[in-house]
Amino acid sequence: MTDVAEHLTTHGPDEPVRPEGAGGRHRAHEDRRREYDGHHPATTGPEGLSVWVTAQSTGPVQRRGRYVPESVKHPARMLPAIAAHAVAAYTNPGDLVLDPMCGIGTTLVEAIHAGRDAIGVEYESRWSDIADANITHAQGQGATGRAAVMRGDATRILSLVPAALVGQVALVVTSPPYGPTVHGLVRPGADGVAKFDNAYNDGTDRGNLAYRDLTGLADGFAQILAGCYTLLRPGGVVVVTARPWRKHGQLVDLPSAVIGAGIRAGLTPVDRCVALLAAVRDGHLVARPSFFQLQQVRRARTAGTPMHLIAHEDVLVFAKTQPASEQRAGGE
Repeated sequence: MTDVAEHLTTHGPDEPVRPEGAGGRHRAHEDRRREYDGHHPATTGPEGLSVWVTAQSTGPVQRRGRYVPESVKHPARMLPAIAAHAVAAYTNPGDLVLDPMCGIGTTLVEAIHAGRDAIGVEYESRWSDIADANITHAQGQGATGRAAVMRGDATRILSLVPAALVGQVALVVTSPPYGPTVHGLVRPGADGVAKFDNAYNDGTDRGNLAYRDLTGLADGFAQILAGCYTLLRPGGVVVVTARPWRKHGQLVDLPSAVIGAGIRAGLTPVDRCVALLAAVRDGHLVARPSFFQLQQVRRARTAGTPMHLIAHEDVLVFAKTQPASEQRAGGE
């Protein structure tokens, strides 16, 4: 792996920083959503609308031709339109975007297609290799940004990222894992439907955060966000997508755990949005559930539990704000 600093455009500390507050920042960047090239159709609405219409086409359609075929093997892929929306809403061309848990590189690919530069960290070498392939593929398609992926443990991100990039990151976009096994793919067989490609690794390496309980996951994620805090420039933004899940019938509130992790890392929560996982058609939501989610909901309803299909992910937005003490000192 070549030195990341040789491949990325950094930004000087004296460059102007946009006003604080991601709510206002998002509205200021509404017009930029029209820059999408048609791959991710943008929609507009009332000022301040916090619903991101990011599933008008399915995940496979969004990725088709834009990502290498091996990308489908990752068990928890972010929708490209979610990453693209965050990049368009919270950055300008030439800005630096970071994903500390980049998987197959969705955030990085969407960033460089939008003319931003990007760095990613990925624990599993299997996924970092695919992320590298996706970056090469994007650049072959004309993406103008530059990107690099580092293989390693993001809880020690400051030991992985070149020191020259401290204070240079404009935006962090990422998502924590939901467990050691998630979506996966299905294949019909003699014994019914088989699930495959639904795990981060073969289970022998427990270093992945996906193998921790909720408390351990939140603690590890707080460590990652603390490192991101150091890498962010003043006013930089962190966008985390998360949703609750059920374990033994009980709802696990991952979004609240993420908010707590962000606060412990020194970040300020500034917005909470909704990224649709369902399409909007004639004023109605068209759900896009996985086979197993649909099966789970049907079983729950048959048992008398009024479970519904998941139609969105929470988008938790944080900012690196100046401490009040420093604000007072600067104004005196």
